[in-house]
Amino acid sequence: MTTTTAHVSPQIQNGRYRNPARMHRSGVRKTLRILWRALFDKPTDTVPAQPIPVQALTREAVLAVPDHTVFRLGHSTVLLKLNGGLWLTDPVFAKRASPFSWLGPARFHAPPLTVDELPPLQGVILSHDHYDHLDQAAIEALAAKTAYFVTPLGVGDRLAKWGVPSEKIRQLDWWRSVKLGGVELTCTPAQHFSGRGLSDGNSTLWCSWVIDSGERRVFFSGDSGYFRGFKAIGDRFGPFDLTMIETGAYNEQWPDVHMQPEETMQAHIDLRGNVLLPIHNGTFDLAFHAWHEPLDRIAALADAQGQRLATPVMGQALDLAAPHVDTRWWRPA
Repeated sequence: MTTTTAHVSPQIQNGRYRNPARMHRSGVRKTLRILWRALFDKPTDTVPAQPIPVQALTREAVLAVPDHTVFRLGHSTVLLKLNGGLWLTDPVFAKRASPFSWLGPARFHAPPLTVDELPPLQGVILSHDHYDHLDQAAIEALAAKTAYFVTPLGVGDRLAKWGVPSEKIRQLDWWRSVKLGGVELTCTPAQHFSGRGLSDGNSTLWCSWVIDSGERRVFFSGDSGYFRGFKAIGDRFGPFDLTMIETGAYNEQWPDVHMQPEETMQAHIDLRGNVLLPIHNGTFDLAFHAWHEPLDRIAALADAQGQRLATPVMGQALDLAAPHVDTRWWRPA
């Protein structure tokens, strides 16, 4: 059955989930200014002028790779092979990160393989319910061939409404764990927000994840502003072989819910990460910075601070035993 303890969660206040830290309030005027700029004053370099490289995958290729192989499929969608099973984070295969098929941020690239081409999955790991992280059509397509859907509180209820059998859903509060298919998954804090419409803001929880196969440990940030929770997670679960941390869609006008690259690097250090895989970039136009800026900045920081970076081409295999893949694919040849 669906596991949920929303009614006793310490994250709830007045019927809505909340962040422990006080958040900046945008206000109507600020929100309208951001919307006007997004619609009428967007820089031209927020979208690539040329197609970005993608390494195509097949079902057979995915099944053939050894354990502890990772593929970045786009944005925050990452495929991991752990203990013989396949795990997929925040699967988004839609052409737009939007409730509409005709409006909203469009993909820069096709996924390395389609959702139908994916082999059966041990599990889907979800961080929150925003459209660039939770694709209803993908969930519906994956429902029959996925053993488990692991979500923060409330998100699993959405999946059940979309037809995912309740016995496949595991919903967790922060700091709660579940072990499935030999992999221990711990729902850890993040500083963000949730909602898919005008009236359901913060009605579901958001989170990051610790993914522990017993041999390798991976951190998946979902979306988050920088906060002291990264240090707490690192102290409790670190070190990590790989940290997959959001690096993109940032702006000084929304500092609480997304990180500048300097904050991403500090989060990686707080977590005691070995190698950083910057995600949440290279697929959708969700801010006002150049599409390649997050990768430029995080690469410069890694070089300056002696940190190890993994920047594989979309679809390129990454070995968790030696995950340092620094191709700088976004730079002109």
